Amino acid sequence: MKVKLEEVERYERPMKNRLAFRFGVITVTGGIQAVIRVRISLPDGRTSQGVAAEALAAKWFEKSPEFTDEQNLDQLRQSLDLAIVHYKAHGADTPFGLFTATYREQQKKGAALKLNPLVAAYGPALLDRAILDALGKATGNSFAQMIASNLPGIVTSDLTPDIEQLALQRFLAALRPAPTIDIRHTVGLVDPLTAGDRTPMERINDGLPETLEEVVSYYRGRYYKLKVAGDIAADLDRLTRIAFVLDHRLPEYKTTLDGNEQYDDVEGIVELWRKVCETPALARLAQSTLFIEQPIKRSVALSRSIEPLARLRPVIIDESDGELSSFPTALRLGYAGVSSKNCKGFYKSILNASRVAGLGPGHFMSAEDLTTLPGVSLQQDLALVSLLGMTHVERNAHHFVDGMSFASEAEQKAFVSAHRALYERKDGHPARLKAPGGRLVLSSLNVPGFAVGAEMDFRSMTPRTSGVAP
Repeated sequence: MKVKLEEVERYERPMKNRLAFRFGVITVTGGIQAVIRVRISLPDGRTSQGVAAEALAAKWFEKSPEFTDEQNLDQLRQSLDLAIVHYKAHGADTPFGLFTATYREQQKKGAALKLNPLVAAYGPALLDRAILDALGKATGNSFAQMIASNLPGIVTSDLTPDIEQLALQRFLAALRPAPTIDIRHTVGLVDPLTAGDRTPMERINDGLPETLEEVVSYYRGRYYKLKVAGDIAADLDRLTRIAFVLDHRLPEYKTTLDGNEQYDDVEGIVELWRKVCETPALARLAQSTLFIEQPIKRSVALSRSIEPLARLRPVIIDESDGELSSFPTALRLGYAGVSSKNCKGFYKSILNASRVAGLGPGHFMSAEDLTTLPGVSLQQDLALVSLLGMTHVERNAHHFVDGMSFASEAEQKAFVSAHRALYERKDGHPARLKAPGGRLVLSSLNVPGFAVGAEMDFRSMTPRTSGVAP
């Protein structure tokens, strides 16, 4: 079914962290969420609206010290501005056709504005979600139904010459939404681990866990994502402290290590992993580690083989997954997998998942994304990764931000009412994520559209106009 992008309303709203979070080179204490509402027209003359939301994040999409944090946010805004111009100018096409037909021009114009491939993909990633949400609402189809029946018109092209159309079609048709998914709690570089790391003066006492010990006791989750910083001695010390908590409080757990591009080469991360394996106090953690995520700087990550590390533990790309061709390149260098992140584009995730399905044992896709705030952003990402067969997902925005505290009272009530298995409100607190046993119940996401099911309160947000003239 062909659609035409008629209008895009852009909004922003601030959010404040309840706890500081450090990853890579930045410590985050607050931020901004970008929200869009699109209007599309259909061939029969009908129109429909759809929404999407995503955090504006500094020093992840673009980590160069050449740009300030505020410039990083403006780059993401520029990416959205460019995508809107390209999608509108293209006219009517299938939802997937809008993405592929404008892909090269988006990357080209982005490069001219010093937007790297990840930044350039941010704008289309938001638009694609909102457009599909609008189409689902117009046709009465849920996200899972639209993808399995290929309503967006997902096809192979010269952008994905390694994927066969028949295999892609079979892959899509076989997809079914999962009823639940486990949370993989992220432990940041400055997160307090034990009660001794949090003085009485520092405590928030808002009813939510503040230390890793408390997280384990509160949620009883089995999956944990551990950040490392590129300093082997410091990484070993922190991993040992984390392992002590997990070993003594959980009968079973699984971990992943996230390098966030902190190592200059494969030799550095190999040395870290070997020392992890040689440290008695880390024996159980080493055995529990499923894979290592993007340890090497993206500028060199895809320039040489990572076999020395791949022989020890599976490795995936994340920040290096900037273009549609990135994952096939990584596979040739010894990487075993790739991350799914809605901020990189859900069509890319689907295409990469179809690649994984054709590769067989030893290759996989992981579900990552720290900054999916509760509400639309969280729900659309959960709908995607659970449909693609992933059983656990990095999730932590509900921990570092107090639930839906960034949203208006009306919006919180609407989302709690529509998704009672996913959120709760009690004792005067904001709407918070429900994750007993570290697991999320997803049944309420199977609604017409892209997993939204409730009305956002746009009157409480700040409108934003275009800031770029392509």
